[in-house]
Amino acid sequence: VFTEELHASLYFVNASLQEVVFASTTGTLVPCPAAGIPPVTLRWYLATGEEIYDVPGIRHVHPNGTLQIFPFPPSSFNNLIHDNTYYCTAENPSGKIRSQDVHIKAVLREPYTVRVEDQKAMRGNVAVFKCIIPSSVEAYITVVSWEKDTVSLVS
Repeated sequence: VFTEELHASLYFVNASLQEVVFASTTGTLVPCPAAGIPPVTLRWYLATGEEIYDVPGIRHVHPNGTLQIFPFPPSSFNNLIHDNTYYCTAENPSGKIRSQDVHIKAVLREPYTVRVEDQKAMRGNVAVFKCIIPSSVEAYITVVSWEKDTVSLVS
């Protein structure tokens, strides 16, 4: 009688994903970074341990374990969905593994204005100007130059 030994495994495919930043106008797809033999059951959770559920047109977990956050208008922003920490688990007869936390953050695509803070200084003294960037986009904007009447200023 010939018997074949069964092999089972459970492993991470890409465990380096720690943050996903996406535009509200595009949405995002986040794969669960785990796999195994026999096939695994993949589930997504909030960092609090609460298993997430589908919200039609907003958030969906595909049968292959990919988490999808759909595009949305700024008025529909929800911290619980669009700026939260998630993790996924993979389970099969070998056991269960948990991914590291993945922070998912939507950046709202809406108009904004960058302005210069008003300053007063007497002639001959030094004035320090500050570029004011709205907090909603501050982390994604870098000041690369200053201009006066469309002429670049060089330090």
